[in-house]
Order: sequence, then structure tokens, then C-alpha cells
Amino acid sequence: MAEENNVVKDPLAYNFLHLEVERDIKDGTYSREICTRFPPEPNGYLHLGSAYAINISYTIAKKFGGTFNLRFDDTNPLKEKEEYAQAIIDDMYWLKFIPDRILYGSDYFEKTYEYAVQLIKKGKAYVCDLTPEEIREYRGTLTEPGKESPYRNRSVEENLDLFERMKNGEFPAGSKVLRAKIDMASPNINMRDPVMYRIIHAEHYRQGSKWCIYPMYDYAHPLQDAIEGVTHSLCSIEFKDHRPLYEWFLKELEIPEPPKQREFGRFNLTGVVTSKRYLKELVYGNYVDGWDDPRLPTIKGLRRRGYTPESIHSFLGEIGISKDQSTVDISMLDHCLREDLKEKVNTVMAVFDPLKVVITNYPEGEEELLEIENNSLNPQLGSRMVPFGREIYIEREDFMEEPVKGFKRLSPGVEVRLKGAYFIKCNEVIKNKQGEIVELHCTYDPQTKSGSGFNERKPKGTIHWVPVKNCIYADVHLYDRLLLDDDLLKDETKTWEEKINPQSFIKLTNCVIEPTIKDASIGDKFQFIRQGYFCVDSKYTTKEKLVFNRIVPLKDSWKKK
Repeated sequence: MAEENNVVKDPLAYNFLHLEVERDIKDGTYSREICTRFPPEPNGYLHLGSAYAINISYTIAKKFGGTFNLRFDDTNPLKEKEEYAQAIIDDMYWLKFIPDRILYGSDYFEKTYEYAVQLIKKGKAYVCDLTPEEIREYRGTLTEPGKESPYRNRSVEENLDLFERMKNGEFPAGSKVLRAKIDMASPNINMRDPVMYRIIHAEHYRQGSKWCIYPMYDYAHPLQDAIEGVTHSLCSIEFKDHRPLYEWFLKELEIPEPPKQREFGRFNLTGVVTSKRYLKELVYGNYVDGWDDPRLPTIKGLRRRGYTPESIHSFLGEIGISKDQSTVDISMLDHCLREDLKEKVNTVMAVFDPLKVVITNYPEGEEELLEIENNSLNPQLGSRMVPFGREIYIEREDFMEEPVKGFKRLSPGVEVRLKGAYFIKCNEVIKNKQGEIVELHCTYDPQTKSGSGFNERKPKGTIHWVPVKNCIYADVHLYDRLLLDDDLLKDETKTWEEKINPQSFIKLTNCVIEPTIKDASIGDKFQFIRQGYFCVDSKYTTKEKLVFNRIVPLKDSWKKK
């Protein structure tokens, strides 16, 4: 971040896309306001990669006082659904990327058809009868030029007639296409007479059966941008070789003040799957718990797991914008989440593997309320009253009958502090017939109450606890990275069962939590002492039982890296 005259400047102001837009404004390139767009296909759900792209276009529009459009690229009726479109809108609003306009490419079908007719009349487009396989064969390779279609020199009149008949549904699907007439010898393979329209006899989720020809993305994209008044069409780096085609359509159609396509570096995430193809395989193959599975990087999954819009925005700000492809560790997002929540949420005590402790010298039938701070980093969150009595639960791993060197928790004859309560000492270990520890008998020192100022001796360590009386029983879902190894993702010889980390989802039942959380609602977030940050699950929580998802553990591995 640069400083000048003691003013800290926005780091985003210095990325290459912002500078280009600034130049266009200065040069008077456009007589209209700056306009950007995000053009998702409604054939899946948004994920972190989508958020990265949205953030780039949205930030530029807002920085320069312009307009940001959400425009659905709904030109393929075979894959698109209203379900996906609504989910995309919902997720964008949750992310606080509020579009100025919500538009649909399918609303421009009539106009894009007219533009195609215009290109035919100019001799710049023709109807081709080659099969898809033949078109690929004729296209050539990266080192060898393509060859012209035998239908390339049809007359304008014949092409107009055939194209209208295509529109009227006279031909079967796949039998004909409309192609741009450019250059089959072009070194850019995208310029070798690309397909503009194909025949698809299928119901469109918005247009119904009105159309049976549908424009290809490379043709529709620049025209949709032009129709909407987009000035800067920002997309990821893999579309850079498509830019000449984008510009060719706009030039041939004589679009005034044509929009500019500009590219930014694509970013990859370690430990997650962002490919739509792979996501669909996982979801529809029932390898995960739907599009909102908390192990997925879909916005729906992140929301259910408990990530916040603020943490995602912080993450996007951290990774910035690059011209080249980059790889980001997903643990960086975890770091951003911890930073966002550490002063926002209450800290409570939860025991995942309960071991009962009876405090034998605590009066039977008595109970007291102990005041415990809600967040040591934020006094404004106040405190809560936690009941304490003769019987409590502690974590089983917090007791060791024969402690190893360095063990600083409870063991026979050793004294530890109960968080916010008293010192206790283990005097007796109760076991069942199988030799398993089922209960501990301890004594407490009433003089050692937290906040009393007692300092005559120091305990071995501090452990958390939950009262047996009125404790809340809950299920806890522990999530980890979905994939065993990123390199396995594209290995077609491996099944998903071989690629998925078997420890990516662990369900713990009958965990116990202090009673102060009894009124927790779906989406509420807490820090469980020594366990991590948790969120009330939206899918499986019922009136009878709370279910918590671990968002992230407390360990900040990204920061250490």
C-alpha cells in the first residue's frame, strides 16, 4: 500500500484494469458512463472463483461511479434452469454485490438474430451443413491451417433463406449451423469461421419453445455487451485469444463506441474443486451433500458452513488482481474468517468427547452461577452466567491416567483450573469391567474461584468444562479439505472415492455444550474454546437438536506459511 502526503491510498486503485479505465475516462473514449457486467451461465452455482470475477467488475463500476450489470448468459436450453438463476441472484445479494440491473441474454434473441442477418447480407456469415465432427476436422490445428467448408461460398440469398428456415424449425438439431466467414488460415484458431448459431429443439427456461436456434457464446457475448452499453467487458485470461473475434463482430456490425474486452489472471484454489464439471459430478453422484455441502467452495456451501461476506471480501482484497494465473491456498480464506470473527462472536464451552467428573466435596444439590466473559478480545460483548455444580463434563483427552512428559492437563494428584471456575484435583479414577475410564472423582478448592485474586499456587493448566445439569446435547460436524491431494483431481484413472479425503467430514454425536446456547438460531456463530469457530447448521438443525458446523479450527496455518 503506497502513501503520499500521509494519505493511505486504496491498493485496488493501482491494479492494471483500474488504470486502463482511468485512461479511457481521461481520453473521452466513451460518451456514456462506465459499465461492467458479470455474465454467468445459469447452469450451476456460484463459487469462490465466481466471487473473484464479480469483485473485479463490481469494484471498477463502483469506483468510477458507473453501472454494474448481472447478465445471465442463458443461450443453451439444454443445461440451464431457473433454479440456478435464482441461486446466483441470491448469492450475489448475500455477498453484497448488488447489481444495478439484472438482465438476460435470452431477451436479446431477436436482436442477435437481426445482427446475424446483417452479417449474412454483408457476406460475412454463411450456413454450413458440415457435421460437428467435420467442422473440427476442417478447422485445422495450432500448427496447420484449416480448410474451407464446401458450403462457404453459398450466395447471400441462399444463406438468408436457409437461416430463416433454421429459425422456423425446418431442420433437425445439429444438421446445420451459421458460421462467420473470416479466415480459415488465421493463426488464431478462434478466427477460423467460428460457429455463430446452432439448432437445438428444446424448451428454454424463459423463452419456452419460441426459438430453436441459439447463439454461441463468442457471438452473443460482444453483442449483449453492446446492447447493454457495457464499456469494459472483463473476463479471465483464457478468453484472451477470443478477443480478436469479440472485436471482429463489433467492427463488422459497426457498433459505435464498442465495448472493450480485457482479461485478468485466473486464480486457482488449493484443496477445493471449482470446475463446474467436477462439481456436478460430485453433487449428482452423491459424493457430497448437495451444492451447499460445506466442503465445497460454492457460495451456498460457504454460507452453510458459516463463512461471512466480510471474510470473503477480505480474502478477495488480499489476493488482489493479477495479469497471470495464480494459485491461492484456501487456508488464506480461513485466516480472513478468523480475523473477521475473533472480536465479533461469543466464546462458549463445548465438550466433544465427554468424560464425567464428580466433585466429591462440592455440596450435593447446590449450584452457583459463574460469570464468564464472552470474548476476551472484546469487552463490549459482556459476560454470561454459567451454572456450576457437583457434576461436570470435561474432554476425555484432557485427562491422562499416566501423563506423558509435557502433559499440562488433568491427571491423578494433579491440580488444574476449570475455565472461569475453580482448581480441581483428581483423586480417583472409576473404570468399567472392560477397564475403560468412565468417571473421575475430584475435589475442588473453594478459595481458588476465578476472579478472587487467589495466587498462592499455580495450577498445571486450564481446561474447559460443561455442567451436567441442563447441558445442551448437540451434533457437531467437523470439515476438512475435500481432496486428499490436488494432483489427484484431474487423474481420470482414479475414482472420486479414491480422491476424496475420508476425514473431510466427521460427524460427532451427543456432544455437550454449556446451556447458555440453548436459544441459538440457524446461522449463529460461536467460538468453542480450544475447538474453533462454529456455526449452527441450516440443513439439519431441528427444534429438538442443534447441529453445529466447524467453520475453521483455531490454528492459523496460513499465517504461519
